[in-house]
Amino acid sequence: MTKSGDEFERLIGIMARLRAPGGCPWDREQTHESLRPYLVEEAYEVLDAVDRQAYAELQKELGDLLLQIVFHARIAEEEGLFAIEDVLRSLNDKLISRHPHIFGGKKLDKAGEVVRQWEHIKLNEGEKKSLLDGVPRAQPALNRAFRVQEKAAGVGFEWPHIEGVWEKVEEEVGELRAATEHEDSRKREEEFGDLLFSLVNLGRYLKINPEDALRRTVGKFIQRFQYIETALSRRGRSLAESSLEEMDELWEESKAYQ
Repeated sequence: MTKSGDEFERLIGIMARLRAPGGCPWDREQTHESLRPYLVEEAYEVLDAVDRQAYAELQKELGDLLLQIVFHARIAEEEGLFAIEDVLRSLNDKLISRHPHIFGGKKLDKAGEVVRQWEHIKLNEGEKKSLLDGVPRAQPALNRAFRVQEKAAGVGFEWPHIEGVWEKVEEEVGELRAATEHEDSRKREEEFGDLLFSLVNLGRYLKINPEDALRRTVGKFIQRFQYIETALSRRGRSLAESSLEEMDELWEESKAYQ
């Protein structure tokens, strides 16, 4: 067995011991449902490490994420549903069946062709009734919009040129402006959502993931705002005691340090 195989078997054994009678009280009382927030949290910590290019941390965060997978598989095995071996077998079989251009005789040279083939295979396998069924409802809305558009585009349902996307964005801006002149809050929300959806599509054409882009922008805003707080504190002033002009001046100043 390889070193990675040895360590994986060790991990499985540790998890079994933690869940066994006489094991860790906290681990023994966990369920699929109780572990949900930890799975999401660990996935976001992986993303954060990637964003910061903190690769030593990424190694640890990937381990924490793997722990959640092994944890769920162990609970499922105890319930007689499936085991980690079934998870791995299913994954290996899927990777082979979804890549006939690698493990079969078919040849594909472009990534777009691979994506279209992947989606067609999924539909032919009967795994999903709709092409869009594979987009989880629980994920953040921006990322869900991106994945829905990506899947639709994978079968050719998209603007042939980016100019059409720009025109759609401009159209949605106009419709949102018109909606703000009325008191119908639901209409304003609908038009705002349409604009966001169009901007997500524009990001896809520009090869920008909207979730990643917004996350980085939020991080940038926090850094600059904290710069304002620190600068004002050094002056013996608080945010409440400062004018918008003073804060805006410090905001512009903060850009030199990023």
